[in-house]
Amino acid sequence: MTGVSATAPSRRPPRLGVHVTDEGVDVAVLASHATAVELCLFDGVEGTLTERRITLSGPVQGVFSASVPGIRPGQRYGFRAHGPWNPAAGLRYNPRKLLVDPYARGLVGDVEHVPQTYGHVVDDDLHGDPYGPADHRDSAGHVPFSVVVDTRDLPGPDPAANRPWTPWSRTVVYEAHVKGLTALHDALPPELRGTYAGLAHPAVVDHLLGLGVTAVELLPVHAFSSEPHLVEKGLTNYWGYSTLGYFAPHAAYATKEARALGPDAVLEEVRRAVHGLHEAGLEVLLDVVYNHTCEGGLPGQHLSWRGLDSTLYYAHDGGVPARLADVTGTGNTLDFRRPAVVGMTLDSLRYWADVVGVDGFRFDLAVTLGRDADGFTPDHPLLVAAQVDPSLHGLKLVAEPWDVGPGGWRTGQFPPPFAEWNDRFRNATRSFWLADPARAAHGLPGHRVRDLATRLAGSVDLFGHTDPPLMRGPAASVNYVTAHDGFTLADLVAYDHKHNAANGEQNRDGTDDNRSWNHGLEGPVHLEGPGADIVPLRRRSIRNLLATLVLSAGTPMITAGDELGRTQHGNNNAYCQDNETSWVSWDLAPWRKDLLTTARWLLLLRREHPALRADRFYSGRPLLPDRRPDLAWYDALGTPFDHARWHDPSVRTLQMVRTAPPPDDDTVMLVVNGALDSVTVVLADEHGGRWRLAWDSVWERPGDERAEAIAGSLHAEPGESTVMEPLSMRVYVLDRAE
Repeated sequence: MTGVSATAPSRRPPRLGVHVTDEGVDVAVLASHATAVELCLFDGVEGTLTERRITLSGPVQGVFSASVPGIRPGQRYGFRAHGPWNPAAGLRYNPRKLLVDPYARGLVGDVEHVPQTYGHVVDDDLHGDPYGPADHRDSAGHVPFSVVVDTRDLPGPDPAANRPWTPWSRTVVYEAHVKGLTALHDALPPELRGTYAGLAHPAVVDHLLGLGVTAVELLPVHAFSSEPHLVEKGLTNYWGYSTLGYFAPHAAYATKEARALGPDAVLEEVRRAVHGLHEAGLEVLLDVVYNHTCEGGLPGQHLSWRGLDSTLYYAHDGGVPARLADVTGTGNTLDFRRPAVVGMTLDSLRYWADVVGVDGFRFDLAVTLGRDADGFTPDHPLLVAAQVDPSLHGLKLVAEPWDVGPGGWRTGQFPPPFAEWNDRFRNATRSFWLADPARAAHGLPGHRVRDLATRLAGSVDLFGHTDPPLMRGPAASVNYVTAHDGFTLADLVAYDHKHNAANGEQNRDGTDDNRSWNHGLEGPVHLEGPGADIVPLRRRSIRNLLATLVLSAGTPMITAGDELGRTQHGNNNAYCQDNETSWVSWDLAPWRKDLLTTARWLLLLRREHPALRADRFYSGRPLLPDRRPDLAWYDALGTPFDHARWHDPSVRTLQMVRTAPPPDDDTVMLVVNGALDSVTVVLADEHGGRWRLAWDSVWERPGDERAEAIAGSLHAEPGESTVMEPLSMRVYVLDRAE
């Protein structure tokens, strides 16, 4: 190990990270409380590993930097930061610990869960006093190396150049895990299953296009590491909400060939996958986790930010001894009161937008990103910058509008152009179709129909409060019934309780507010066994949930595999299940094929009927003189709803008539029966035309031969009576008179 001198930094103010130049690299790292920082260059392999250290100049405004000649892409490196070890003051400088560059474009190696990776002294069980003395064991070889990647002239097509730019009104999001989507897909070559390259394989693209989705939202692909408590149990962090690098793709999702060639090949595979999906007309959104890192709470590992500038990067509670503030439930929270944290986040977003070419981002626990000294504000510098940054202009920005801190529920309060996950939609839909019938079966009251109606109409109560009013439109509501976190669609109708024993936490993890209904028996039921009579109703409930999701005003988000009846066997928190519990199964039983056909049909209806794709909130008034209103509500007798009916808990049947604005000449009616009994419905509307039945949730698949028997005819005049089966939903399309 020898010291090496570097040239003085160039005249240009340094950019954080390591950037390739014609002569070598420019290096800059933020460590404002450090006394010195060394760039450490590694060559050789385990057993013959050599390290060269270069002392960086600075600090200048907290940044250490240098121009280092002769360094080429592929070089492995890290940082060592010198300074006070004073944990009581939040300062944790320990130069024996090799630190990952927060701006590294590539990483190789894994985080080992050994004492060497802790800044303070721990025993072999990784327990110790985080306020105790510094550990003097070297962590090099036990933590990943950062790798120099040249992004100046990348090979292959530019994925930012062929974006589909799908408008929000036509967007249908498909939330998927890179590995889980294709790990079991036998139409893919084995070497592509579970990889970035596998995402753009024709078999996957054909499925997505055939289903009718327009955007793939990928669970985290930023480099991440598993938490020590999972490793101790022999588990891993499957979902990836434990970030180690905000610029480096998670290498484990790349093909074996790309991993062998190094981080530049991994990056190329990601870019080619994005480009390939774009070529098919599919957008790519990334689920990004800027609210916390993988370093955990104070007893956690010493990997990057903690060793460079803990009191700057992480929020602290202001106490003595220094304690981390935690509004994320993970042990640490990045401090978005700090310009450097805002800058790192924006730099990362720009990188993935400009270099990788993605089409948008879903921000995990986004309230954390908008917290200043007084709490959440929609005018936070990060949220303002995201609205005006040229690299992010026109991209889709989606907030998960809550965290676990004070005042953490903020659904509807993010500024445009942000859309938001609508948990009120999820709760209302599950309650109406599942929790309420379960209670009614025991003679207990349920929710009123008005909450479901509000969600069907685009949730103006949540997203209409803007200046000027109603500016965001219903597309700002990302509607979902399931997501990666919670029961799958098939499990919602088969389990009353979570079954998370495999997670190793004695079934204490995961939410207990599932609003699910097993329809009388817990778990799977076979057609030939006990309880076979509830199977058709379970399947109908799935179709009711799916139709409510797809046909409501707003932006629907489907969880990968729900269209195929995927089950997690009652596990509603499968974050650590990197196995067939979480992976999508492509081996389809007949009923799953029927469900897929239904999902395709519902999305086709949405795609073909502008009345189902509202891009502005409804007024309830005619769009033109002597025409029908854009939205009208009727009860089972075809009578317009009045105030009293909306507040009557016994009302479980409604008709919703929606009309598209000019020049489209399209009217669609949804008829909902949430009662446990059949209900005679007088078909509504007094403006002429004839209703054509387009879909009924009692059908096992569209075109079911029972259609004629159920409806009497596929056509009916307004004012005619029809019988709706219990817990069912229909879609009628208006055939206008000449």
